[in-house]
Amino acid sequence: MTKVVSRFAPSPTGFLHIGGARTALFSWLLARSMGGEFRLRIEDTDRERSTQEATDAIIDSMRWLGLAHDGEIVFQSERAARHNEVIDQLLASGHAYYCDCSKEAVDAMREKAMKEGRKPKYDGTCRDRGLTSGVVRLKAPQEGATGYKDLVKGFISVENTEMDDMILRRSDGTPTYNLAVVVDDHDMGVTHVLRGDDHVNNTPRQILIYRAMGWDVPEFGHVPMILGPDKKKLSKRHGALSVMEYEKMGYLPEAVTNYLARLGWSHGDQELFTMDEMVELFTPDGLGNSPSVFDLTKFEWVNGQYMQKADPDRLAGLLCDFLAREVGEDQAKAVSRAQFAKIAPLLQPRAKSLVDMLEQARPFIQDAASLAYDEAAVKKFLTGETKPLLTEIADRMAGLDEFTEAALEDLHRGFIEEKGIKFKAIAQPLRVAITGKTQSPGLFETMVVLGKDQTLARIGRAVEL
Repeated sequence: MTKVVSRFAPSPTGFLHIGGARTALFSWLLARSMGGEFRLRIEDTDRERSTQEATDAIIDSMRWLGLAHDGEIVFQSERAARHNEVIDQLLASGHAYYCDCSKEAVDAMREKAMKEGRKPKYDGTCRDRGLTSGVVRLKAPQEGATGYKDLVKGFISVENTEMDDMILRRSDGTPTYNLAVVVDDHDMGVTHVLRGDDHVNNTPRQILIYRAMGWDVPEFGHVPMILGPDKKKLSKRHGALSVMEYEKMGYLPEAVTNYLARLGWSHGDQELFTMDEMVELFTPDGLGNSPSVFDLTKFEWVNGQYMQKADPDRLAGLLCDFLAREVGEDQAKAVSRAQFAKIAPLLQPRAKSLVDMLEQARPFIQDAASLAYDEAAVKKFLTGETKPLLTEIADRMAGLDEFTEAALEDLHRGFIEEKGIKFKAIAQPLRVAITGKTQSPGLFETMVVLGKDQTLARIGRAVEL
């Protein structure tokens, strides 16, 4: 059995966005699920718009998503000589010919066809004129049809009369996209091509080149586009951002790949998949033929599920990185990874992203003097009535030999029974005193993570307020 080889071939005229990332993921899963290879080709022949920055961003995005490629990266711009070599072979075999029809002449042909109610196409006027210069066109078959079984859409066939003699080499000597793609895929040993359905019209044309060269034709599959919640083309306001923007927004790569996989692929009703599970379960049969809708709320839910399951030490390292980006590495050193590792488990149940978690962590990483207080919370809970309660409970906590959740719970239970008050009468003032807010993780858990000294220092400052 022939080894399966799939590929992803982005153009570095911009960063890798969600749609392209999903295509890359499906191609990667196809190769990995069948024990094959996944190759990466950078289609950088648009010299004016291609940039090194975009190339680097694409490679970084693939690495962040965990979509490792096999072999060296192929750069299409470095293969022009090989592309022209194949064009010369097609000329020599009679499958291609020179054409000197001007653009004006071709446009006139198309205009005439449209007036006559025919589909406009170049009609091969130069086929038998024996020219030795001009653009090079493929001598396409005039009868029959070109069809293939699409891995996603089923059988697709196009009448050959509907396809004109496409240009293979322009008048300036540069090969065209369809020719270069076929040659590159053949030379890279690609057996399966998964790509967006905007390429459906290119496929029959590319098949003609494969057949003219006597090469094996890969299997093709075309996945539908991703739409926004309004069922229109995905835009930035819907989530059509570059992959690395999602990294900056604090989403986990495994959550991104999981959500992207479910945008167009399914396995029963299962929603959450590890990468290993996706590799084990993925088949092209599971790919849907209808456009998928990007739902930011659902995406955040998926990320939240992964945040809850993540190793706290890993999250601690990521939080250190995010803090360093915000305040600089020198200031970020004031908060250790060990501190974040203690804080993370408290915040994991509710945090939607790393950015969200860092925001929730701020009361833990500030000292008593710099703790920010919510003004409304201060007015409501730090009152003349609560001041003596805070003072007394702080004195009692100061006398604890063990500053543990169990010890704190026992102390507070005894305190409220003695005072004849409900727990909330002391709990909310304490919460505001030590976090500056009315919402936080469990009160006693928070105190233990802050530590005895910091907890008492914060209550002391609250009493002063």
